[in-house]
Amino acid sequence: MAKKARASWQMFTIMAEFIEATEYLSEIRPAISIYGSMRLKPESPYYQITIEIAQKFSDAGFAVISGGGPGIMEAANKGAHAGKSPSVGLNIESCRTSSRATSGRTSRCASGTSSRARSPS
Repeated sequence: MAKKARASWQMFTIMAEFIEATEYLSEIRPAISIYGSMRLKPESPYYQITIEIAQKFSDAGFAVISGGGPGIMEAANKGAHAGKSPSVGLNIESCRTSSRATSGRTSRCASGTSSRARSPS
């Protein structure tokens, strides 16, 4: 029973964090979002193009919202940060476990959303 109650409270916590993040993000307008592979390296032409595109959007008055991770998302945040408008990086804490004891099944869990924004100077 305690396990069910803990799961229920975790669900409410996730919902509250989602609502808080949605309310915060709804105030950032106009905005675009850029998401993509976290595996691309800074040497990639796609990484460099993303920096350029994000800065152009930022200079044109659009906030750029992206993941807080590496790869394309990092490039988007770099470009936006170099521009005139806010750059927002969103992180999702997640865990992924796999056990042979569960016949190869994978369980996933996610909790928390955080954001950071840079106001225009």
